[in-house]
Amino acid sequence: MLFLHAAEQGLIYGLTALGVYLAFRVLAFPDLSVDGTFPLGAAVAGTLVLRGLSPHLALLGALGAGLVAGAFTGLLATRLRIPGLLAGVLTMIMLYSLNLRLMGRPNLPLLGRPSALVGLARALAIPRGYEALAASGIFALAALGLLLLFLHTELGGALRAVGQNPEMVRALGTNPENLVVLGVALANGLVALSGALASQYSGFADVGMGIGTLVAGLASVLVGEMLLRPRGILPHLVAVLLGSLVYRLAIALALRYGAALGFTASDLRLVTALVVLGALAAPVLRTAVRGGEA
Repeated sequence: MLFLHAAEQGLIYGLTALGVYLAFRVLAFPDLSVDGTFPLGAAVAGTLVLRGLSPHLALLGALGAGLVAGAFTGLLATRLRIPGLLAGVLTMIMLYSLNLRLMGRPNLPLLGRPSALVGLARALAIPRGYEALAASGIFALAALGLLLLFLHTELGGALRAVGQNPEMVRALGTNPENLVVLGVALANGLVALSGALASQYSGFADVGMGIGTLVAGLASVLVGEMLLRPRGILPHLVAVLLGSLVYRLAIALALRYGAALGFTASDLRLVTALVVLGALAAPVLRTAVRGGEA
């Protein structure tokens, strides 16, 4: 059950990792607003489901809200010339109040309400006990496939070029600022969709559920890159999803068996930081070991 739950969460939060990868690796944009757009997706989807809307349509609503929030961050950075870090922080702060207003309270219980994960699994006749795993896998692979197709289009190629050389993109007659707005919008759309799925999976939407989302997404990206050392778009996207799975498994193992080391559930942030630290330090340690062997 430990591995099953870790895999389910890894696939759901894999959409967040894909969004973080798009912003940080593809666009080289330090977007901190994801800590606000993750609960935004949960708040929008939860509110719509409680009002009787289909959970699948609620996911689309969450995706749309994330796109708007991401575009807002991009516009702050490109049109108002606000530094990207500060633009993300401002959006995150505003979204906290907006999420509270949407939900009307800090927490929305969704237990017993329709879920897109359960609905999809039942439509495909998935065996009982594996519904969430299969459905979350379908959503994660669909997001990966659509993102892969987009990045291979002419527009997606220009988006990738912005992160490498924006001046070259401008010289080719394309406004890189518009591409930044588009890329940050797509990234936050994925994060909000992940938040909506997470709320339907866990049975609640909480205004504070986005705390640490950015760190977890970065950890997934770093762990995946450390494991696969990918080259090319598809290997990178696969590495991000794999990193999300490994990261969630590492967290689950640390919380389950970390009691012997003195870890408790309240140490989740500490465990997260240690995982990120390990992923960052691994290349340096690997180089040092090889240098010593030589």
